[in-house]
Amino acid sequence: MKKLLSLFAITVVLAACGSSKSKDATTTTKAPADPTKYAETITSQDLKTALYIYAGDEFEGRETGKEGQKMAVEFIKKHYIEDGIPAAKSDGNYFQDVPLEIIATPDVQLSINGKSYKNIDDYVSVGASKDATINTKDIVFAGYGIDDENYSNYEGLDVKGKIVVIRSGEPKNADGNFVITGTDKSSKWSNMRQAFALKQEAAKNKGAKALLFYAPEVYAMAANRFGRSSGRMNLAGGAEEMMYMLINTDLAKALVSDIDTNKKSMSINSDVNITYKNNSEKISSENVAAVIKGSEKPNEYIVISAHLDHEGIKDGKVYNGADDDGSGTVAVLEIAEAFAKAKKEGNGPKRSIVFLNVTGEEKGLLGSRHYTDNDPIFPLANTVANLNIDMIGRLDPKREKKNRNYLYLIGSDKLSTELHNISEAMNTKYMNIDLDYTFNDENDPNRYYYRSDHYNFAKNNVPVIFYFNGTHDDYHQPGDTPDKIEYDLLENRTRLVFYTAWELANRDARITVDKATE
Repeated sequence: MKKLLSLFAITVVLAACGSSKSKDATTTTKAPADPTKYAETITSQDLKTALYIYAGDEFEGRETGKEGQKMAVEFIKKHYIEDGIPAAKSDGNYFQDVPLEIIATPDVQLSINGKSYKNIDDYVSVGASKDATINTKDIVFAGYGIDDENYSNYEGLDVKGKIVVIRSGEPKNADGNFVITGTDKSSKWSNMRQAFALKQEAAKNKGAKALLFYAPEVYAMAANRFGRSSGRMNLAGGAEEMMYMLINTDLAKALVSDIDTNKKSMSINSDVNITYKNNSEKISSENVAAVIKGSEKPNEYIVISAHLDHEGIKDGKVYNGADDDGSGTVAVLEIAEAFAKAKKEGNGPKRSIVFLNVTGEEKGLLGSRHYTDNDPIFPLANTVANLNIDMIGRLDPKREKKNRNYLYLIGSDKLSTELHNISEAMNTKYMNIDLDYTFNDENDPNRYYYRSDHYNFAKNNVPVIFYFNGTHDDYHQPGDTPDKIEYDLLENRTRLVFYTAWELANRDARITVDKATE
């Protein structure tokens, strides 16, 4: 845990949460409702009943785009209708279409000065590009391919309509510190998960026609992942005008002979020919979204999310995904029911609560990325926080502390100090779960901060909490079945999310974002 909340801070937050008296004794103000009666409607038995259906064999592992996933979205929709919770979309449709495509190996030919290079062996396409033919001598080496306020390889460099070649990493000063951070810690431009997107975006914004990225430390892995026709999935409509490829050492040195040491931007005197044909197959899938409108601040939104998909059927075995993420899905449905009951009794939330069940998480966080990047039903600027639930029904066998009543929290302090403090305070007041921050680190080798749907909100500066029980032997295996869920813990963890959402929705002031990223 990066920050421990002081006793004083907890006391202050609890005082704010629990105060029901008006400052003006002559004013009659309705006392805040006690959320406990609504939290108590979230029961282990209701969670169990729903999960045995949702993670049963009939749903065929809920693979994105397949029949089982279609059954899953209908199951979720039915629950919202029965609880009287309206669709989030203005047209009354609970489904948000998420256009997807199954990536197939493209047909690519590439030559430099008449010498041909082989797809996968020498280069690999990253993502889907539009069909294109490029014959040009307009080639530029842009060093590290960084465009940052503290350092830019593009300063004074015209790359519009040209092929841009870049290398991985970032520069250091003579003292050994990194130029961008001014410390011995590298920046996001060296984090390969981020650098792939950041360097692509920089070249695209500068008008490049194609980007050739030399990253020898990851080429073999990337060629295996991106280069083989493996049914990898991506958002459709994302075929880029700018072609984006990783290149191996031989090809890189054919363009820039000293690329391993060269840091200077320059023109390249080579004749490059590329033809590219996209062979992707379009498919359809759906997010499910419902909303309870706020009574006082209806245009501010708390998003409670979980992913509805899993791994499907492999080798004749159903991958039920009871924990991943059946547990999160039924938790969202129970939380929705609790808020719906409160609203029916005249105690609805002041801010709006959005219940978002996203598709394609197992394929690369695709449903949540579509929501945040392409089609936010409600503006991200008006989104107060995202509480994301992904695997909260089991125990982590590798956890050293042996008490069962724990929960891993990730991201709560990354963007908003208030969110973290409120989360701690709600737990202290109502649940007393051991909140474990073991994985609350962007540099954790497991990289959980980047591996569930909250990340697409966080990258857009929406404060997040990721609720997680850790992995186990049945993670992404057919053994992830409903009979192995710890239903008492699932109840406790779900109630904690409810209490946190209740406070975020009903407090007077919206939480502030005091740690926004660029």
